[in-house]
This record gives sequence, C-alpha cells and structure tokens, in this order.
Amino acid sequence: MVETIQWIDDAVVMIDQTKLPLEETYVTCRTYEEVARAIRDMIIRGAPAIGVAAAMGVALGVLHAGERDLDRQVETICATLAATRPTAVNLFWAIDRMKRLYASLRGAAPAEVRRRMVEEALRVREEDIAICREIGRNGAPLVPDHKTVLTHCNAGALATAGYGTALGVIRAAIESGKTVDVFADETRPFLQGARLTVWELQQDHIPTTLITDNMAGHFLKSGRIGCVVVGADRIAANGDVANKVGTYSVAVLAKENNVPFFVAAPISTLDLTLESGDAIPIEQRAAAEVTHVYGRQMAPTGTAVQNPAFDVTPARYVSGIITERGVARAPYEESLRKLMG
Repeated sequence: MVETIQWIDDAVVMIDQTKLPLEETYVTCRTYEEVARAIRDMIIRGAPAIGVAAAMGVALGVLHAGERDLDRQVETICATLAATRPTAVNLFWAIDRMKRLYASLRGAAPAEVRRRMVEEALRVREEDIAICREIGRNGAPLVPDHKTVLTHCNAGALATAGYGTALGVIRAAIESGKTVDVFADETRPFLQGARLTVWELQQDHIPTTLITDNMAGHFLKSGRIGCVVVGADRIAANGDVANKVGTYSVAVLAKENNVPFFVAAPISTLDLTLESGDAIPIEQRAAAEVTHVYGRQMAPTGTAVQNPAFDVTPARYVSGIITERGVARAPYEESLRKLMG
C-alpha cells in the first residue's frame, strides 16, 4: 500500500501527487508553511489526507515555535492551514481537534505540549487508516459480485492516510472473495482518475479500465456497471454531498439507469451544521488547469474559464452513505444524526 503521508524525523513526508504517475517522488515539509503550500498546491489532496496533513502541520508548527506568546503563534499556524482549501471539512475538523488539545494543555511544560501535539497528529493518521478499513468492511456487501464498479476522482489510499474510502470499499469487496473490476473516470481537469486511481489500483493488481468523463453514461446504460462508489469532501445534514466536480453528473446518470450510487466517507466528513449542500463553499481553481494540459495550451489565448473544483450531488441521488459506523440511508436527516451519536 502506498504511503501517502508520514511523520519522519520531525518532518512531514508526503508523496507528490502532482508528479504521479510518471514520477514517484516524495516531498519533505519541515515547516507548517510548507505543509500549507503542499495542501494548497495539491501535492497532497483528498479530504481525509488533507485532514491528516493539517493535524501534522499544526504539530510541526508547535514543535518549532518559540516559547514566548505561543498562543498567538498557534492561532497563526491554524489560520494559515485553514486558509488553504475551503471545501474539505476534514481540514477544519483536524485543526479544531488540535486546537482543543492545545487548549487542554495550558499550564503544561513546553516540552510536554510539543510531545502531546505530535502524538495527537500521529494518532489522527493511525485512526484514519483504521477508519478506512471499517468503511471498506461496511461497504463490501453492497458491491455486486462479477460486476464493474464505476468511480470518479480518487478516493483511495492517496486521498487518505492509507487504504482509502471509495477504493477501500472496492478493496474490501475483493478481499471478501468477490470478483470485481473498476472503471475509472479520468476526472477532468486535474485528471485524478487517470493519473492517480488507475496508478493506485494497478499497484494492487486490481483490473481497471480508464474512461473519459463523458463516457460514463454510455457504460451505465450498458448494464455492465453494478454500482458507483465515490468519496466526499463534505456532507450536509440532509445528505447532500460535495465531491469532485463531475460527480453530480454521474449520480444523475446512475439514477436514470437504476444503478446504485454510494458515497464512502468518514464521520469527520459530515458537517451537520449545514442544512443542505447549498451552503457548502465551492473552491474555484486556476483557469490554467482547464486551458492547459501538462503545461501545453489547449484553448485559445484569452478564453474565459470557470473551474469549480467540486459540485454538490443532491441527497435524492444517493443510495447510501458508507461510514466507519455503518451505512446511512434516506431520510439522511435522521440516519446521519444517529451515526454521529
């Protein structure tokens, strides 16, 4: 299994996902500013992985902070990391978790504060791996045997600390003895499906076929697809799901063709403070991601571009939300709150 993010020698080491699949290289972040830059530039991406990176970034910042006015320094560290990407709620969940621990350590010796903050960040990473395995176990029974699973973007080990959410469900289904292959949408414009999902599944020798995003409807109609499984960056109280742009289109096409559409995500991705997906902030990214491919210009100079990184799939298209605590089904206002405990 690929090591997405690690803590090595008081530094955060992460695989550079902007270089995959052509280069398998690692970036070492020795300051919280470098972690923030890695999140912003998508060297690390995927909601759970961003959460782990944020926790480690806070710990790294505290580890190297001076002892004077530490409260103000921690606020700056947390604000810097929180400003990197607006949609993935795991980012803010992890930062809040680290801030709560720091607040509980008031009066402790500086060395104790640093030790505990690092331990908590490592705990976030280990918990994420365990959570993904639970999501896989809960989702595996939903995957039809001898069928193809369609996925969009990358919600695998590369999007988490390990194992994955949507791809974790696929892995667990295969580990349970099912015969499953995967269709991976390329996921324009950043090509996470083509570059990351296909590469990752090849490492595990899982049969995978790459298709362009606009082929999804053709194959959903064909009868070959047994279910769709995707990840999520934020889930509102009513079950609306924010995920990589293009997910909404896949969900509508799945509904039209009576193919179950499942979302796999940890409890930390739930944002029950939001009544619906209308309130989820949608990140807008650079025009060059659309007009250029690997640095080569593909559109006329001066082309107007819209580049939302995410879209929101209404709950009515979601067959189930797979979490580490079980599978929520409609009405989501009730089932999600029950899972939250």
